[in-house]
Amino acid sequence: MNSVLLATMQRDLLLARRRRVEALLPLGFFVVAAGLFPFGVGPEPQMLRQMAPGVVWVGALLAAMLSVTQMFASDHHDGSLEQMLLAPQPLTLLVVGKVVGHWLTTGLPLVIAAPLLGLLFDMSGPGIVALTTGLLIGTPVLSLLGAVGAALTLGLRSGGALVFLLVLPLTIPTLIFGAGAVGAVDSGLSAQAHFSLMGALLILTAIGAPLATAAALRISLD
Repeated sequence: MNSVLLATMQRDLLLARRRRVEALLPLGFFVVAAGLFPFGVGPEPQMLRQMAPGVVWVGALLAAMLSVTQMFASDHHDGSLEQMLLAPQPLTLLVVGKVVGHWLTTGLPLVIAAPLLGLLFDMSGPGIVALTTGLLIGTPVLSLLGAVGAALTLGLRSGGALVFLLVLPLTIPTLIFGAGAVGAVDSGLSAQAHFSLMGALLILTAIGAPLATAAALRISLD
């Protein structure tokens, strides 16, 4: 079973490497969208530090949703998704492999770019660490929830817009705890409670989202 997961993940990573411009589009959007805010609100350091966590998290969410609609779309167009459903291996494992591949090509670059944006917003060192740690825990949740939305809207003309409407309400707790962790550190408090809650959300999502995604794929292809 592990070989199925790894094979699916490696396949998606290989496809992403062949389509580098498309794969790097979410990262470019994230950096540009978040980087424009200091020019719009002015160079006041205190204001930038207060806005930074929310701006970075919203940028990460939008960047993740920008690419999540393509998680199953290409496989659906070329017919390989139907073969995955007919394969003897559990569809849930294939879904997990695709989610991990999406996070490695989208979520992980966002985590790596976060410290640079933290410096742009004049954040403190502990604040940057809290922001990066929160994204490391929270971006897999975005990929998992996005997979459910992508499966539910598979094949629809306005699927991209529907994914936003379906997934955005579910991501609000992750955004609140992620931004709250940075606020707690800046206030001299511990961010452990926020990280623990985000970890609980990740565990719950990791358990439920692949099952829901597999069921939604079967419904979409019936």
